[in-house]
Amino acid sequence: MKEAIPARQDTVERTARMLRQVGFYVADLHTVRPSCFDLIARRDSLLLLIKILKNVDAIDSSGASSLISLAEIMHGAPLLVGSTSGGQSLEDGVLYTRYGLGILTLQTLEDYLVKGIPPFLFSSPGGTFARVNGRRLRMARERSHHSLGAVASMVGVSRRTIQLYEEGGGAEADVIERLEKIFDLPLAQPLNPFELWLESENAEEEESDEGSFEGGAPASMERSIAGILSALGGQGWKIEVTVRSPFDALARHNIEPQRNLVVLGIGDLTSAMRRARGLHEIARVAEGWSLFIVRERKDRENIEGTPLIEFSELRRRRDPESLLDLMEERTE
Repeated sequence: MKEAIPARQDTVERTARMLRQVGFYVADLHTVRPSCFDLIARRDSLLLLIKILKNVDAIDSSGASSLISLAEIMHGAPLLVGSTSGGQSLEDGVLYTRYGLGILTLQTLEDYLVKGIPPFLFSSPGGTFARVNGRRLRMARERSHHSLGAVASMVGVSRRTIQLYEEGGGAEADVIERLEKIFDLPLAQPLNPFELWLESENAEEEESDEGSFEGGAPASMERSIAGILSALGGQGWKIEVTVRSPFDALARHNIEPQRNLVVLGIGDLTSAMRRARGLHEIARVAEGWSLFIVRERKDRENIEGTPLIEFSELRRRRDPESLLDLMEERTE
């Protein structure tokens, strides 16, 4: 008798399959622990870090914060795919949020990426809303020679509320349906599930030292790992320490702008054997390098495409370029 696939695993596999069908490179990390994401996927400049849960109530503020922080570091979009909350099914076509994290059903994500159908509704305290195309509403009202008060009376809201709609405010789903019926026009703005990421990418980046260092390490970090990361920082690498991720840190350089990210693992050879493949897959999707730093590599050049470098070798390097040369040699 064929063993049933757990519901969450089935959703992970379906999501990964759908992403590949629409041209994403995908790495499946759902069996790796600890990890704040299950899938990492890239298509062109869009990088997605996706967590998949049946019940979205299972994510806590710490888990959401870890996913959001990691996505920011990697210049990606964090997303939670789920199907229930509070004992009820999530609705397709609705964008939910929790702890600042965007939440969709798999069907909503598939409609958006495969069929080009965006969600138009978002859930917020007090109900389900849509963003109004204010310019279109105002033009329709003026063309039909209706005053703000007249439209307000027909819809059952205040004059000021109609004015707010025309300024691009949000409207309850049933209100916008009535407006669309009155003017025989679509008035709801389509939503981009990755909008928060796109806005942060277009905004001026603020400098922050939280989670990063160049020559110094967080006091709470294990001394051996802190020493390795401090050595990298002293060579000119910008280091970002990560939590709840399959890797220990991310390193950046300015030598190859198109491939300037290094996904770092640190530990013994046994740990490298277990984690190297995952690091390589993440780096492949993120268009970067993977590297595992060990005390002893026992004549092994790499594991599953991830180069191995001993701490003693690392300390002899003087700059990012010399380390990249060694990594490239051991990747081949």
